Amino acid sequence: MENCTFGLAALVMMIIVPIIIFSVCVLVLEIIALWFLFEKAGEPGWAAVIPVYNYLIAIKIAGKPWWWILLMLIPIANLVFYIIILNGLSKNFGKDPGFTVGLFFLRFIFLPILGFGKATYSGDKSKFNA
Repeated sequence: MENCTFGLAALVMMIIVPIIIFSVCVLVLEIIALWFLFEKAGEPGWAAVIPVYNYLIAIKIAGKPWWWILLMLIPIANLVFYIIILNGLSKNFGKDPGFTVGLFFLRFIFLPILGFGKATYSGDKSKFNA
């Protein structure tokens, strides 16, 4: 009976450990890409590491008012506002709405395209009024 339990635990570890390693790698890639994206927009790159502050900076870069962070606390509606923010990011870096769809569904691919690619920031952050 103990061998069966040990075998099951080993199987679970063989599945979970690679998933955790992959998730950490994707997280690091997204943070680095966000760092470069923030710097392209004239914001401090270190803001990508601070959990709530990075959303405030992304909202600012998207050209939306700062209080939209509060709208992100409303369940279900936050998805709509998140998509609008992603669309603002896409537009302000010269991308089309299709890129917004990519940012929503495949963030770990499209965020590095914005951060490391040739896209330049051309937006207006004046609505933020912090």
